[in-house]
Amino acid sequence: MSRAHAQRGATAVEFALIVPVVVLLFGIVVGGARTWLARGAVEQAAAAAARGASQARTPAGAVQAADDLARAQAAMDGLRCARWLVDTEAAALAGVAGQPGAVRVSVTCEVPLEDVLVPGWPGAVEVRATASAVVDTYRGRH
Repeated sequence: MSRAHAQRGATAVEFALIVPVVVLLFGIVVGGARTWLARGAVEQAAAAAARGASQARTPAGAVQAADDLARAQAAMDGLRCARWLVDTEAAALAGVAGQPGAVRVSVTCEVPLEDVLVPGWPGAVEVRATASAVVDTYRGRH
C-alpha cells in the first residue's frame, strides 16, 4: 500500500474535526461581543436617565424622564433587549429646596443570545447598570 493511499481521506477527517471547534469559537466571540456592547449601552442609558431625572421637579416627572431618556439612549445605541427595566429612586425631589439629594437610576436589560449557535449557552444574559446624579440644591421642587 502506498503512502498516498494510506493518507486518503485524512483531510476530510481533519476538516470534520476542526469545523465544529471554529464554529464554537465564533459563537463565543459573537456572544461575548454582544454582551460587552450591551453593557456599555446600558451604562450610557443609566447615566442619561439619571441626568434627565435629576432635572425634573417632581418624583413622578423624574420617573417619566428617566424612562424616556433610557429608552431613547438604548434605541440610539441599537440595544436589543428581551426584557427592559428602568428603576428610578427620586425621593430627593420630594424634599424642600435647599436640601441636598441625588436621583439614582438602575437600568436592566436581558440580552438575547439564543440566536448565537453555541450549545449550552444561556438564552439570555442580564446586564445591569446604576447611575446617580445630584439634584440641584436650590432648584424649585413640587
